Amino acid sequence: MKLIIATIKPFKLEDVREALTEAGVRGLMVTEIKGFGAQSGHTEIYRGAEYVVNFVPKVKLELVVADNQADQMVEVISKTAQTGKIGDGKIFVLDVEQAVRVRTGETGEDAI
Repeated sequence: MKLIIATIKPFKLEDVREALTEAGVRGLMVTEIKGFGAQSGHTEIYRGAEYVVNFVPKVKLELVVADNQADQMVEVISKTAQTGKIGDGKIFVLDVEQAVRVRTGETGEDAI
């Protein structure tokens, strides 16, 4: 099993969720986060005063999929979240040793 962690722009969340659902994902976790990468923040003007925004709002998606689905899901997220502009996000793929569904006690891929 693989854990896919993706950071994307918030306005792309619904498009990515729909694309993942169509691709067969049965569940995912979403967290609102702030961070910075290559763009390392930016300057904004509010009521005539300029200030620096060091952390940019993002959305973090986490989903666990079977090994044979990981590449497809990464491609779905990448294509759907891409705007072509700086700050589109990142995707990380990690190995998952075990999964357990608390309600039923199912383990492994049966739990996802």
